[in-house]
Amino acid sequence: MVASAFTSSAVTGVAKVARVASSCATCVLPVVVAVEAVPMVLSAMGFAATGITSSSIAAKMMSAAAIANGGGVAPGSLVATLQSLGATGLSRLAKFILGSTGSAIAAGIARFY
Repeated sequence: MVASAFTSSAVTGVAKVARVASSCATCVLPVVVAVEAVPMVLSAMGFAATGITSSSIAAKMMSAAAIANGGGVAPGSLVATLQSLGATGLSRLAKFILGSTGSAIAAGIARFY
């Protein structure tokens, strides 16, 4: 009962997001491009699959985080999270959630213009 109610509400929520997003097709494309560009942006910042690239923005962020924490980067911090995403990329679920949320926000903003 609980699983089917959750599934039903999730499907209803996705349908609402899709309906709002489809009302502004020009708003959806930039969000999709942005979600797909996350791995490239992280890599350009220095959060690579092999670790943080030296002399990069990521290295500077890591240095600042380590100084602030007394010599180490705290688990769950912004630097640690970005490095994890840089190493593994976004899951399909994360891409779906980011894309849906971003599309709904973009469509909501577009309604005012």
